[in-house]
Amino acid sequence: MENRIQKIDRLVHILMYLSMAGLAIFFCAGHRDYSMNQKEHSYLIGASYMTMNNEFYKILNEEINNRAELEEDRVVLRNPALSAKRQIEQIDEMIRMGVDVLVVTPVDWKSLSQILQKAKEKGIYIVVVDSNLEDESLADCTITSDNYSAGRLIGEYFLKENEEADLIVMTHDAAKSGQDRVRGFLDVVEQREGIHIVKKLNCDGQLEIAMPKMQSVVDENLYFDSVFCLNDLAGVGVVAALDDNDLLDQVKVYGIDASPDAKALIKEGMMSASAAQFPSRIGQTAADIIYQLLDGETVDKNILVPVELVTQDNVDQYSVERWQ
Repeated sequence: MENRIQKIDRLVHILMYLSMAGLAIFFCAGHRDYSMNQKEHSYLIGASYMTMNNEFYKILNEEINNRAELEEDRVVLRNPALSAKRQIEQIDEMIRMGVDVLVVTPVDWKSLSQILQKAKEKGIYIVVVDSNLEDESLADCTITSDNYSAGRLIGEYFLKENEEADLIVMTHDAAKSGQDRVRGFLDVVEQREGIHIVKKLNCDGQLEIAMPKMQSVVDENLYFDSVFCLNDLAGVGVVAALDDNDLLDQVKVYGIDASPDAKALIKEGMMSASAAQFPSRIGQTAADIIYQLLDGETVDKNILVPVELVTQDNVDQYSVERWQ
């Protein structure tokens, strides 16, 4: 039977490979149009998520794409790969293509106002998913997990496990969703005097950034015994760095997503907890909203999808093999 280090080493190598391979696939397929079987007067739906190396967005987009296929409409997908500049350029391209709806997860929540105003002037519907815009009036509908509550949920569980703690916080400063999760967590844990924030590290929610940043903290010889990560991609990177330094038994790691990899780590006792997001539910909701808008119906301006706490006590209630 594999020991714990072998399991995590294998997991990290697979994730790193898939991360790089996923980027390559989506860069190469960046101008691929989906749902090409179309009716005579089909709609064109444009999609630009934050990055496509995160399985969350692939699942979300599958739900929209599946609905578009049923309706005999088309979806065009672009991958900004965490570049706000590239996202603006790609949205501009989709506007020129004549999309009827834009589905957007902003790379930088402050960066899209001008280009989305241009889309609105063209009569394009805008559906924002997963993370808010700075100017929410530009969106016809914003659909997100309850990110602030996700942070609070983890914070409350953290306080049950820790009377005192020296804490590292991994952030994603450019994303409103990341800001809300961190704020929700800190609003809870900072109420306890024994919780000390050692350092905050911006990692863009990416494994390949979080892992070396965690290593840099270890190299500084800073004392810490807990790490909160704004998402599970960062959490897996943190776990890998800690395991490389034989620190995993001394440090508790908390995340948000309840991705399959994080649930596997929770099951093995390598992570303490995560707050579950539901990308399929977000994608299905987005698809419903898209067609309500196209049918001229009034829709809710903001939709929050609830989150759930996942720990070692209840992880078996969730599938480790797939997202919920």
